[in-house]
Amino acid sequence: MLVAKVGLDGHDRGAKVIACILRDAGMEVIYTGLHQTPEMVVEAALQEDVDALGLSILSGAHMTLFPRVMKLMKEKGMGDVLLTGGGIIPPEDQAALSKLGVGRLFGPGTPGEEIVGYMRAEVARRAAAGRKKTKGAKA
Repeated sequence: MLVAKVGLDGHDRGAKVIACILRDAGMEVIYTGLHQTPEMVVEAALQEDVDALGLSILSGAHMTLFPRVMKLMKEKGMGDVLLTGGGIIPPEDQAALSKLGVGRLFGPGTPGEEIVGYMRAEVARRAAAGRKKTKGAKA
């Protein structure tokens, strides 16, 4: 799992808390730090071969940054990697991002167990779907 702060948003306490919660649940977590570009984050996720990429966005730029990261992930062949995240994201924007393929988005106060449960279930679901795709593929 890669946890990232994209753009000029300097509020990283939530991202650090989530990184610790996921790590304490037994997940390998990489935190990129502040002020990353979408290109930097996607490249780091590609290099680290992550199963999931979580963006923490409190700046209001979620409708720009999530689609940009999603586009870059697809260009790099990372369509099987879960893009998720959290921050202050209105429900109507969450619905629009979901239609683009972004996973569940979590707001402030979401219990850590809920995030861990979602991450485990969604990564496992994607892994099983990937195995089904490759099982019938010809070499």
